[in-house]
Amino acid sequence: MTKAFVTGGTGFLGGRLIKMLVNRGWQVRALHRSSGDAAKLTALGAVPVAGDLDNVEALSRGIGDSEVVFHAAAMFKLWGSAEAFERANVDGTRNVLAAAKAQGIKRFVQIGAGAVVMGEGKPMLGVDEDAPQTFPKWAPYIASKGRAQQLVLAADDPSGMRTAIILPPMIWGAGMPMIRETIHNVNAGRFRWPGGGKSLMSTAHVENVCHAAVLAAESSTGGRAYFVTDGSDRSLREVMGTLLATQGVDPGSRSAPLGVAWFMATVMEAAWRSFRLKGEPPLTRQMLRLVGYDFTMSDRRARDELGYAPVVTWEQGVEEMSAGALRS
Repeated sequence: MTKAFVTGGTGFLGGRLIKMLVNRGWQVRALHRSSGDAAKLTALGAVPVAGDLDNVEALSRGIGDSEVVFHAAAMFKLWGSAEAFERANVDGTRNVLAAAKAQGIKRFVQIGAGAVVMGEGKPMLGVDEDAPQTFPKWAPYIASKGRAQQLVLAADDPSGMRTAIILPPMIWGAGMPMIRETIHNVNAGRFRWPGGGKSLMSTAHVENVCHAAVLAAESSTGGRAYFVTDGSDRSLREVMGTLLATQGVDPGSRSAPLGVAWFMATVMEAAWRSFRLKGEPPLTRQMLRLVGYDFTMSDRRARDELGYAPVVTWEQGVEEMSAGALRS
């Protein structure tokens, strides 16, 4: 029986990953910071271990005699200071890597972000893992995930710990946090389709991302990054319109030209920083870069090297979200 240690286990993806591992017969230990989180992890079938990403000693104790580490914890927001993203996503990854190496871990798999190859606003279609990484100052989440990825791949050791990183596009599925935020913006009258919602995008159902992570732990040659998708691309309007419809929400048809939206986002960011306004700007350049411009990716490497194929189709995932909304 394979033993694994999971960070981010109480999150949207981490919880699904734990359930998948337990269902496949793995023994799972998972990091937690509160008694409430510990209870959630226990309910998922994992053994909760106290600690946080800032404490290498606690991480080492948590890893214990595990054979595989899945690092799914991350700060994912569309607004925040570069320092906060650096501390959570880069320093946190560095600490988990150090603890894993100290404990003699054989396999280390990180959940990264396909956005690490996004640069300035321009269409990018069929991108593969050889595309250069970018570190835009106006997109601290993207930049921090890129630096974390560099750490993971550099830590690969053919005679010791082999590392891999999974790079999904937008992760979706029942319980996705993004849908709640979007519904809030729709209800507040703030939602607009950037560029009419015509941009093409790849997606990855949360179960497909978890499946790819397990495959990477089992068969990656090490030091490899893998794009993972649902296998088909759709427009932003089709994706978000369909997902919102599963919750009984109509986003309407109001849109904003991309150039105007980009300018507005730049002004809003400056205002929030200058006047130290509370909360988050309703629009940021990072948000627009993630969804406003064509960005599709090829997952050929994952299919060829890992034997990856989606385990949940678009239609199945949409049906699951609709059923969940009806039950709630």
